[in-house]
Amino acid sequence: MSIFICGTGSYLPKKILTNDDLSRMVDTNDEWIRTRTGIQERHIAADDEATSDLCYHASIRAIASAQLTAQDIDLILVTTITPDTPFPATACYLQHRLGCRPIPALDINAACSGFPYGLKLALHSLRDDPRCRHVLLVCGDKMSSITDWQDRSTCVLLGDGAGAVVIKREDNPDPNISSSGLKLKIIDILLGSNGSGANSIIMPAGGSRKPISLQTLENREHFFRMKGKEVFKEAVNVMCECAEEILQRNNLNASDIDYLIPHQANIRIIQAVAERLQLSEDRVIVSVQHHGNTSAASIPIALDQAIQKKDICPGQTLLTVAFGAGLTWGSTLLQWS
Repeated sequence: MSIFICGTGSYLPKKILTNDDLSRMVDTNDEWIRTRTGIQERHIAADDEATSDLCYHASIRAIASAQLTAQDIDLILVTTITPDTPFPATACYLQHRLGCRPIPALDINAACSGFPYGLKLALHSLRDDPRCRHVLLVCGDKMSSITDWQDRSTCVLLGDGAGAVVIKREDNPDPNISSSGLKLKIIDILLGSNGSGANSIIMPAGGSRKPISLQTLENREHFFRMKGKEVFKEAVNVMCECAEEILQRNNLNASDIDYLIPHQANIRIIQAVAERLQLSEDRVIVSVQHHGNTSAASIPIALDQAIQKKDICPGQTLLTVAFGAGLTWGSTLLQWS
């Protein structure tokens, strides 16, 4: 049995919000944002554009990339922290719009670590269910819907977008037949969490612990909140440890990796992780300057764009690493065979 990513797709809304645009909204400027985050601009969804809409456009591109149709999909997984509605799952809206068969569809809430978490669930589904041959994993967020545009410490970071991959199972692959398409074999996935840091990245109200009320609205508790300094330090340490552990347990060194694709949260975090892993700048995929932090979507967007630009080629080994609210984290090893 061989399980691999056979298609990728991504989508970014048409509207672009630059740093100069933000400087007219809050007390900030282009130099301040670039110096601290590396971000130059971010994409913002239209008012009538929901997370499922972002996911739909990324999905149809991924399915086309895999040379399949929506009828070939056996399971839909959507990772998001900005669902269309608290229930039903955004994956169900997506299943209907794509025109899929009445297949399973569910949401995953792992914040910025959604890609490795979703990939792990896809892997188990493909291994355990003989009827499941193609899984559509979509990571999408409309972060602008939970952004406090009065808080300059967070509003400069966030953007909207979606990335999707199709994961396929081959039961009896013929080693004598080479594939001309995308075949990113899933070598390993490592996940972790630490709930003691849950309040470090949070939307405080809107759930069962603190339901919506006039007081929560007045206190602006329905927006993204983050303890920046704490998160920065923890993100660098955990992402490095996670990357080093998955390499070690697969008898690999950082020198064996062709590209690192980190969660696109902040250029300083990315640079710190690359430096600790002793990876040169040209071996790190970076897209944060144009997209900002798109939560779980950041890794699959960066992956798709790198494949489209042919930065990633057959024979290469990729390491992805993510860190997000929960606190959660995860890394994956992929190889284009």
